[in-house]
Amino acid sequence: MKKMILASTSTIHGGNYLEYLLPTLEIHFKECDDILFIPYARPGGISHDDYTTTVRSAFAKINKNIKGLHEFENPIEAINNAQGIFTGGGNTFLLVTQLYQNKVMEVLARVVENGTPYLGSSAGSNIAGLTMQTTNDMPIIYPPSFKTLGLIPFNLNPHYLDADLQSKHMGETRETRIKEFHAFNETPVLGLREGSWLEVTGSKIILKGDLSARLFKKKQNPEELVSETDLSFLGK
Repeated sequence: MKKMILASTSTIHGGNYLEYLLPTLEIHFKECDDILFIPYARPGGISHDDYTTTVRSAFAKINKNIKGLHEFENPIEAINNAQGIFTGGGNTFLLVTQLYQNKVMEVLARVVENGTPYLGSSAGSNIAGLTMQTTNDMPIIYPPSFKTLGLIPFNLNPHYLDADLQSKHMGETRETRIKEFHAFNETPVLGLREGSWLEVTGSKIILKGDLSARLFKKKQNPEELVSETDLSFLGK
């Protein structure tokens, strides 16, 4: 049975890395002493080692040990043997490319489907959807496919921002970009605001956090979903 936390972000304004989520993660990973960290997304071009060090410091606060996937000779074996898994944020194009190049996309989907506790933040949450096509990231590298883990029956748009009517910025809003996606695709998209996350247990998908999320469906007006909404209906 799937057990996932899919967060919009690792850090909320004024907080430390993962700080706002630690009470939830302590429960989520309660059966795990060791957690496998996938650092492939490399935010800001940070090295795998430095990224893993940041994550290790955060999880030490709840007495969990972290080992980076890049530290293993056999990444497939490491994922198969993991007690729990965390995929960090950064660039989704880079993350997806590395998962395919290391031949672990299907392996990761299978172990999480079978019950290995999983945490994603930002790009690490993006990949839980059907495709990565609703990411906000620049295409800095060309992945073999946009298809991702398919562990939830829709796509995510982490860091979702509402249009600022006072802003003089003339670029596209997030809502505009998602409408562009729906000109060619049927997949529903959930705009997940900062500090919100999804708690997935089996087929049940519950919106958590203090804020609502914005649900987009093709040829329909966007819908605001309040915290504690069950999104399982999107899989029917």
